[in-house]
Amino acid sequence: MSRNARNNDTTRPRKSGAARNRRLLEHRRRLVALGVPEAKVMQMDHARIRMLIAKPALIPQYVK
Repeated sequence: MSRNARNNDTTRPRKSGAARNRRLLEHRRRLVALGVPEAKVMQMDHARIRMLIAKPALIPQYVK
């Protein structure tokens, strides 16, 4: 048995580009549903979008 067969980091399938884009679109829709203007959401990078979804209490602080 090879060493890599038990290493999940190398055997896990990677997320495709289409799946990543679909997830980003879903996150943007969630932020709009939370009350963030769509124009502001389109200007944000993905790290900021994920942070605001994880911690919705920070939305008034980051979106003025």
